[in-house]
Amino acid sequence: MLKVVKFGGSSVAGADQFRKVRDIILSDPSRRVVVISAAGKRDPRDHKLTDLLYLCHAHLTYGFPADDILSAIRTRFASIRDDLGLSWRVEDDFDAFASSLSRDTSVDELVSRGEYFTSRLMAEYLGYTFVDAADCVFFNYEGQFDRERTDPAIRDALEKNGRIVIPGFYGRSPTGKIKVMSRGGSDISGALAAAAVDADVYENWTDVSGILMADPKIVADPKPIAKITFAELRELAYMGASVLHEDSILPVKEKGIPLNIRNTNCPEDPGTVIVENAGEEAEQDRPITGIAGRRNFTVLTVRKRGMTSSFDLREVLEITDRYHAAVEHITLGLDSFALVIASSALESCLYDLIADIQKECAPDEVNVQDGIALVAAVGRKMSSRPGTSGRLFQALGQEGLNIRTIAQGADELSIIVGVDNSDFEKTIRVLYDGFTG
Repeated sequence: MLKVVKFGGSSVAGADQFRKVRDIILSDPSRRVVVISAAGKRDPRDHKLTDLLYLCHAHLTYGFPADDILSAIRTRFASIRDDLGLSWRVEDDFDAFASSLSRDTSVDELVSRGEYFTSRLMAEYLGYTFVDAADCVFFNYEGQFDRERTDPAIRDALEKNGRIVIPGFYGRSPTGKIKVMSRGGSDISGALAAAAVDADVYENWTDVSGILMADPKIVADPKPIAKITFAELRELAYMGASVLHEDSILPVKEKGIPLNIRNTNCPEDPGTVIVENAGEEAEQDRPITGIAGRRNFTVLTVRKRGMTSSFDLREVLEITDRYHAAVEHITLGLDSFALVIASSALESCLYDLIADIQKECAPDEVNVQDGIALVAAVGRKMSSRPGTSGRLFQALGQEGLNIRTIAQGADELSIIVGVDNSDFEKTIRVLYDGFTG
């Protein structure tokens, strides 16, 4: 058994969190590859080290002194070292780094040092070998990951050292310079490492016990999801759920490696397991895996007696494409069709777009309905459970919620309803109660 484990910024925010991480890793000898983020906030008033480093770069760029910021970061690292009784003279390396900074220092090189120094401290604390991401994570000239170089480099590091710690968030470009990923890049680093070594499990440790069935800001104490497929996760993410970015799961998805989201502060919680195929077992007999949604859509309805649906629809879609207004959903009728588009995409072009539709398609009517929210019930079991959609509509009808539009994914993973923005939160709560109560 081989596990790759990634710990986010909140998991390594201070010495107490370092201790939790060490206990988790040493409790399971299969956790031999560790990916570490930069130290995060210790409390709500604190600052993430990555944010401080970005601020430092801004000061250098505009000619302002950054000594106070650098001093605060240096003190943070030294205090972790002292609290844990480590021997590394982090101040010496940090001072050498600080003295090399200038207006010409790249932002990527500067902000990557949060992960670098945090990971070196963690490697000493664990007794693992530190492996710089710049020596094992590589990008090509297009800015994409060079898997042909990255995979063997990470495998070789593990084979030579047995137990390794790798900083997340950055790697090396073909020119030899440090290149960082987008925010949340440590999740991508962890997935890359798991795919490179063909891990049996990739554990992503954070400050939540997995993925919840609904937004806890809307639903009080929503139930956790024990198991979810990559396809379901993608549907929830698309509909606005705060889950892992698709780029951060693609490497393990391609290899069929299960991803387990765990809570550093509650390591006994099993978290959520994300798999390619969840099998046939029921999860408390619930057909719905999760509920998510987004506000502020516009429904554009085009009516034309005796229309040739495919021809007229194609013409209208060509017009929306011309205005870069991406269509989220399409509902077809005999003499009409409706397009659901994000309202933000129509802010500057709605009337021009309608004018072009009227000129080029000669419809009988074009109706615009804005202030619409989309709410999706997502579940792999819905297609095999007769009556799921009826149960959903009954729950909404009993609460007097008016459905403005309905769509179902072609793969039958989701049922999406459009309601007024003002009914958004109530709709989520009604659906959640209807399928979990």
